[in-house]
Amino acid sequence: MGNRGDSLKVGIIDYDAGNLKSVETALKYLGAEYFVSSDPDRLLKSDKLIFPGVGEAYSSMEILKTRSLDIMLRDYFIKGNPILGICLGCQIVLDSSEERDTSCLGLVPGISKEFSHNMGLKIPHMGWNQVKQSGRHYLFTDIPDNSSFYFVHSYYPEPSSSGTTIAKTDYGISFSSAFSMENLVAVQFHPEKSGPHGLKMLDNFIKPNWKGGQ
Repeated sequence: MGNRGDSLKVGIIDYDAGNLKSVETALKYLGAEYFVSSDPDRLLKSDKLIFPGVGEAYSSMEILKTRSLDIMLRDYFIKGNPILGICLGCQIVLDSSEERDTSCLGLVPGISKEFSHNMGLKIPHMGWNQVKQSGRHYLFTDIPDNSSFYFVHSYYPEPSSSGTTIAKTDYGISFSSAFSMENLVAVQFHPEKSGPHGLKMLDNFIKPNWKGGQ
């Protein structure tokens, strides 16, 4: 566990959806105070929450429900403390996913859609791609516009309100690769695998001076 003196305690949700080690490694490098848990009561006591994930929406939602983590996430969101969703964690904070017609958490109005296989592009979308910022958001502090981040996904988020989008990425279509609503911010890419810019993004999130919002 990290021991950065000026940071708040960050909870990382464990719901068997992968990429926990890479998130841990990044936070440890940043000196963050963090813990990994599947215990909803413990996670509710964290100051900030990271909701990572790689995998399939339906099975992940089933695990969240089995462990009462779906209720915890809704309660945490209402509580007003900052949440960062990453990759699958970005998709299933929306109302639903086209992946097996899955009902999701409904924290942010919208749907996760599958990339069309008629675009002549490789699916999943895998590798580095530019992220074009839409206005200013604290998560992107000191990160140049059009910086590249690492993606691995076959579905993409489509929030109902374009006003929630804070960054877009082009892959056949222009999609919302980062969005924010109230105390929740979500990114489709993997900051923990995106080099210095990704580490800076995680650092921006864990700093105590960001409490949510723009």
